[in-house]
Amino acid sequence: MTQPTIPANFSDASSPQDNAWNHLLALETQVQTTQTSLTLHITELAGLRQTTDTISHSLQMLLERLSPTPVITPTPPTPPETNPAPCFNVSAAPHTKIPHSALPDTYDGDWAGGEHFLQSCVTYIQLSGEAFASDALKISWVLSYMNFINWEAFETDFQAEFFSLDPAKTAALSLHNPNQYGQEKQSLEDYINSFCALAEQAGYLDGLQLCLTFHEGLHPTLMECINNLVEGHPNNSIATWYKVACDQWQLMELKHEL
Repeated sequence: MTQPTIPANFSDASSPQDNAWNHLLALETQVQTTQTSLTLHITELAGLRQTTDTISHSLQMLLERLSPTPVITPTPPTPPETNPAPCFNVSAAPHTKIPHSALPDTYDGDWAGGEHFLQSCVTYIQLSGEAFASDALKISWVLSYMNFINWEAFETDFQAEFFSLDPAKTAALSLHNPNQYGQEKQSLEDYINSFCALAEQAGYLDGLQLCLTFHEGLHPTLMECINNLVEGHPNNSIATWYKVACDQWQLMELKHEL
């Protein structure tokens, strides 16, 4: 914008005309500042739009990768036309499309219908070609046809099918089997946490038997260190054993004996 020309008879004395020119110059400066700021904002908006377009394109590509690959049935090639022999009237055989297997019925957990439900699922998956590209997709699809009333019912059925029939007995056997349970390369904190969980599941009460079981599973070096204590040897309280074991473990770490 071109600045207005100041009259030749402009003098240093302040007058209403001088104030008007000064006000006009201030407005012009403000307009130029506003235009510069607006240009910067437009540039920033253009950059944000480009960034948004890039992110949108990346998300679209990701969705295309995650989406299951559509099954494309190849079209058989059309046989070349041939002239029929004069003495025969050959008609083309009708093309028969193989029907797809019916979807399985919803399974309600009744053992009598379990075999039929599983066979229906297997048949549908086999006839679907490459629609089920992974085992995870097959499992999630089959689960969608299994009818559970609520989460509690599902949890109960899952525990009945996959959990131990006698959890207390299983926990007790694990605690007393050195080949299955022990501190070994675990940290002492992890060993104590897992020991507490198994002891509670096995129904063990605090006492000598529980302390001996804890002692048998300790790291061999830590076990020897506790056995050689002259003072402060733990009594028949499991809490005391936990404390003494932690104290000795820290001392061993400081001495780099582990």
